[in-house]
Amino acid sequence: MEYVQERVTTLHALTDHRPDAPTGRAAVVVPMTEREYGTLAAERVLSALETVDPARVIVPLRAPPERVGPFARWLAGFDLDVETLWCGGPRLSELLADRGLDGERGKGRDVWLGLGRALEEEYVVVHDADTKTYSPAFVNRLLFPVANGHSFSKGYYARVEDGALYGRLFRLFFRPLVRALADATERREAGVLEYLESFRYALAGEFAATTDLVSKLRVQRGWGLEAGTLGEAYAHAGFAGSAQVDLGRYEHDHRSVDGPTGLADMSRAVGEATLRAVEEGGVAVDYGGLADRYREAAERVIAGYETDAAFNGLDYDRGGERSQAATYADALGEPGPDTRLPAWRDATVTPAEVAEAARADLAAAADGLGDDATRTARALADADVRSNGHRPPADSLPDPAPGED
Repeated sequence: MEYVQERVTTLHALTDHRPDAPTGRAAVVVPMTEREYGTLAAERVLSALETVDPARVIVPLRAPPERVGPFARWLAGFDLDVETLWCGGPRLSELLADRGLDGERGKGRDVWLGLGRALEEEYVVVHDADTKTYSPAFVNRLLFPVANGHSFSKGYYARVEDGALYGRLFRLFFRPLVRALADATERREAGVLEYLESFRYALAGEFAATTDLVSKLRVQRGWGLEAGTLGEAYAHAGFAGSAQVDLGRYEHDHRSVDGPTGLADMSRAVGEATLRAVEEGGVAVDYGGLADRYREAAERVIAGYETDAAFNGLDYDRGGERSQAATYADALGEPGPDTRLPAWRDATVTPAEVAEAARADLAAAADGLGDDATRTARALADADVRSNGHRPPADSLPDPAPGED
């Protein structure tokens, strides 16, 4: 337990106190995929939200058309004002394409749609539904700083499970990358890097913000969501408007390093989002030597974690961690085309139009789609899968990113 302040306001869980927060003026956005349907983790999250009683719960949903109706009915069984926002319906997809917003689909796109619908409230909280240790206090803790002078707050926690350290993409990729960039940057130009380094778990998916800030955020479409959001928060909230809050014990699903949706694939998107944020923050990145500088920083970090693990009696696979860092180094390079979704205040579509299309899609799915509509929806779902570079089993769609590892 400690109480050190970072450059951003850092709120520690020094007691079990649940701070007062304006939950009744907040929308909670909880992205889900078909895999969350009826799970114990999702049940726990939704049941806990019943005790929080937020103004609304918005569930951006990724699921095939034949599963959408049962999923929406399951969500409606909770004592919550739930808006199920089917992100893959044909009408919504056509609307976005007509407005020039078609493109890669992923968790970020789903969250962006949910954020638009959340703008009707004063505050927004975003978190995943696969958390095995979810507490209703999380919403209060995330909201507290944004109701008390800040416009953005992010959750942090230690990823220690099963006698080992997790949070690998943050520990072994993001943090050494930012440190390597900072070591090669003049201090007067390094504001954005100091900002990124201030967050104790920069890739955590849990954050809260005022809707004024949310309306200004450009959002990554896929796995770069968390890193990209921090870049936008730096631009619009800065150090003074940002906070991070201790969420205590936190467990969720883990990912393999290799394979579709693995950490190696995720690192490419996270790296691009991070480097774009750094460049937009005024840092000139030397890409020629970046991979080597990252490897050196990763080696130093790995040595520190090995000692920390031994100090706490935890298992530690130094060879495996070094192998992961070598894999992540291959992901580094100049960012490709900017495919971010626009800030909602600049969007060519309105949240009301999104809601109308999504409601029509949901009603059609719940009533039983005709053959033509079924083929259309399935084709859209398959295109969604192809955009993420993998194909799931026939009876399911992929989880775009429930947790970073």
